Amino acid sequence: MRLLIAVAFVVAALAAPLTVSAEVALPSTPAGDAAKAYLRALNAGDRAKAAAFIKDSFPTSPIDADGLVGFARQVGGFDLVRIETETPTALTALVRERYGETYARLRVEVDPAAPTQIKALGARVAPRPDDIVAAPRLDDTALTRAVAEKLAVMGQNYSGVVLIARKGKPFTVMAQGFADREHRVPITPTTRFRVGSMNKMHTAVAVLQLAQAGKLDLQAPLITYLKDYPSAAWARKVTLHQLLTHTGGAGDFFGPEYDKNRNALRTLQDYVALYGAREPTFEPGARWEYANYGFILLGRVVEVVSGQSYYDYVRDHVFKPAGMTGSGFEPETTPVPDRALAYEYVGEVFKPADGLPWRGTSAGGGYATAEDFLRFAVALYDGRLLDQTHRRLMTTAQADDARGGKYGYGLSIPPSEFPMVGHGGGAPGMNGDLRILADGEGVVVTLSNVAPPFLAGRLSQFVVDRFSVP
Repeated sequence: MRLLIAVAFVVAALAAPLTVSAEVALPSTPAGDAAKAYLRALNAGDRAKAAAFIKDSFPTSPIDADGLVGFARQVGGFDLVRIETETPTALTALVRERYGETYARLRVEVDPAAPTQIKALGARVAPRPDDIVAAPRLDDTALTRAVAEKLAVMGQNYSGVVLIARKGKPFTVMAQGFADREHRVPITPTTRFRVGSMNKMHTAVAVLQLAQAGKLDLQAPLITYLKDYPSAAWARKVTLHQLLTHTGGAGDFFGPEYDKNRNALRTLQDYVALYGAREPTFEPGARWEYANYGFILLGRVVEVVSGQSYYDYVRDHVFKPAGMTGSGFEPETTPVPDRALAYEYVGEVFKPADGLPWRGTSAGGGYATAEDFLRFAVALYDGRLLDQTHRRLMTTAQADDARGGKYGYGLSIPPSEFPMVGHGGGAPGMNGDLRILADGEGVVVTLSNVAPPFLAGRLSQFVVDRFSVP
C-alpha cells in the first residue's frame, strides 16, 4: 500500500471513441497511422484491443495491455488538439486527457524499414498553450451541470462522492458507484471513505494546537520530545518544522518490511520500533521529499506532549470541535457503519484492495465523509481549531515542493490564480482530495473507494478550474 502525494447516479459509460476536431486530422502516413492506432486502443479502454495494438503495432512496448488500459482509466483517453511536427515516419501532436485538465505532447516514431511497427512512443505532460483559452468560470448552477457531465464520462472508473460548497454551504453533492459491490450497496453522501494522506492535515492541526498552547516549539529538534529515539544523531538535527514540511529526510515506511509486519503495526510506537534506527534519506533541510514516516513521528510527538493517544487527541481536539461526526481511525477489524469497502481495478475486474494497514495512522489511512472535510475546512478558518497566527503558519508556504508548488504545514499549496490549499490521498482502495479556495470562499471535496485509477485530484482540479471567485 502507498499513501500518496496527491458522486447520486450510477453510470456505466467508459471512454468514448476517438474525438478529433473537424479542423485537425492525423496524416495518412506511417507515423499518422501509428498514432491513430494508439489513440484508438487507448481510448477504447479495452484489454483485448490494447493487446491487439501492442501485438500488431508495438511489440517492443515497455508496458503490457493491462498497463495501457490502466493508463486509459487514469486519464480517460486522449483527444487530439493539433499536429505540431510531422514527417512520414515521425510526428508530434498536442493531446488533452478526457478526465482532467492536462495537456500532453504525444510523439510517435515508426521504423523506416518496417513502417507498420512503432519504434518509439511517449506522452509527456505539457503546459496549456497560450493560444488555447482556459475553461470559463461558471456560476454554481452551471458548474453543477458540468460536474454531472464529467461524472457521466468517468462512469464506473470513479466510484465516490464530490461535494462543492460556497461560504461553507454545499451547493453540489453527487454520489455514484457502490460502497459494497457484491451486495450492490450504493455510495451516498454520508458514506465514509478511507482518505489516505488527507489525515496529514489533522496531524498538522494537532501539532500546531500544541504549539499554540506553548507546549512545544516547532523549531525544536525531535529529540526534545522523543528523548529515547533510536537514531539519536538524526533526532538531534531534524526539527518539527522540517517534519511538517517534508524537508527532514524522514523517508517512507512502505516496502517489504511494512508488508511483512503490516498487521503487527498497531500503534505509532510500533512504527518507531521498526523504523527508528535507520538513517535519514538526506541531511535535514537539504531538499523536499514527501515523507510518510515524518508524520508518524509527529503523531508520536502529539502523544508524548499531550499525554493522550494520537487517536484520542485528534478525536477530542480536531474532530469534535469541528463537528466531524463521521471521521475516525477504527481498525479494519472493527465494523464501522457506512464505511465503504476498498477496491482496486485489477485487469478488468474490481477486487478488494490488498495491503490496507491494520489501522490508519498520523500519516494517513483513517476514514471520513465528504461533509466532514467541509466542516474541517470551515473550522480551520473560523478559529475553532487554530488562532489566526497558527492557521496562517499552516496555510502559508514553508517550503518549495518537488512538483512546482509550495507546502505549508500538512497542506499543499498548488499554483493558482487565487489562494488555494489542501491535500490529497491515494493508495489501493482509497483516493481523496480537499481544496480550500480563496480563504474559504469555496471548498471542493472528492472521495473514492476505488483506486487505482486515482481520479479524485483530476475531478477536484476540473472543479477548481471552473469555480467562480468574486
